[in-house]
Amino acid sequence: MSWQIEFRPEVEQDVAEAAEWYEAREPDLGVDFIQEVIRVWERFVFDPINGSRRSPSGQIRWLYPKRFPYRIIYHVDDSAGVVLVIAVLHAARHDRHWQQRRGPE
Repeated sequence: MSWQIEFRPEVEQDVAEAAEWYEAREPDLGVDFIQEVIRVWERFVFDPINGSRRSPSGQIRWLYPKRFPYRIIYHVDDSAGVVLVIAVLHAARHDRHWQQRRGPE
């Protein structure tokens, strides 16, 4: 099965802010961050579940990109074959930072 990937509008800003922060610390590190996040998203097309962690409350899942302490938080809608990316946030941030954005559960 091939999954359709959709994004909350805030995701673009999440990634841009993190990339800017990394780029300010080391040239090309922001680009590396973006490439790693995109690798995770590309993986969703084929298998959004394998290797992910699931929230206790339902279909909200997250994956950690390699090298970066960020969570890519998403909702899997099995019946529609859709993965909705909700947020890309630093792993230390409290869940309340993304919970108001989350998709249906």
